[in-house]
Amino acid sequence: MMAIFKKEKSQPLIVPQHIAIIMDGNGRWAKKRGLPRTAGHKKGANNFRTISDYMNKIGVKYMTFYAFSTENWKRSKEEVETIMNLFKDYLIEAEQRLLETDMRMIFIGDRSVLRPDLIELMNRIEAASKDNTGAIVNMAINYGGRQEIATACKKIAQKVKAGEIEPEDITEDMISASIYTANQPDPDLIIRPSCEFRLSNFLIWQSAYSEFWFDNVLWPDFTTRDLDRAIHDFSNRQRRFGGVK
Repeated sequence: MMAIFKKEKSQPLIVPQHIAIIMDGNGRWAKKRGLPRTAGHKKGANNFRTISDYMNKIGVKYMTFYAFSTENWKRSKEEVETIMNLFKDYLIEAEQRLLETDMRMIFIGDRSVLRPDLIELMNRIEAASKDNTGAIVNMAINYGGRQEIATACKKIAQKVKAGEIEPEDITEDMISASIYTANQPDPDLIIRPSCEFRLSNFLIWQSAYSEFWFDNVLWPDFTTRDLDRAIHDFSNRQRRFGGVK
């Protein structure tokens, strides 16, 4: 059930149950200001806190943020190190904030190649927040949509190999139950700031019927007002899911 809130008296807005955001444009934000790319990542990390808190406040039940992709390792060692250190700072802060907000945090992606201190914090936060009843926050770190599907296929193949199922038993529902966001609704709305018009390997399986919203604002400058604009646009769309209305 999607929540409804009123931005204006005459304009009720439908709040999507699940919003996913590609947090893009940190480096360009810094470059425009003559700053190192790392400054953009710091600003973007602060904005993540603002937007996730706001989404929880207005009734978004699930949110997924694309923080670091499997392809981002190609960036400079300094930039990757800065991102990981910012991620650690966030995790340390999140332990307390999740208690205050009652949100649950889940990390999606391949965490096995991350630093041991990060993995320990991630595991600790997931365990500590698992019984929280607020919004679920998925943080995609070392995540790739194709990687996710391949991992799901390997899980299912193991079941076939073990004789638990037959190949003809494999269904779309089985694949959905094997991906990182199992038991969560697919995103209703995917937002990408920074004027890039592509998914960049994000939620490929889950986005089959998602609505998309693109804008030229860079992620560090993305505000709650921009989010309201995206939700307003979403509210005016007709979602047919392949049928006719």
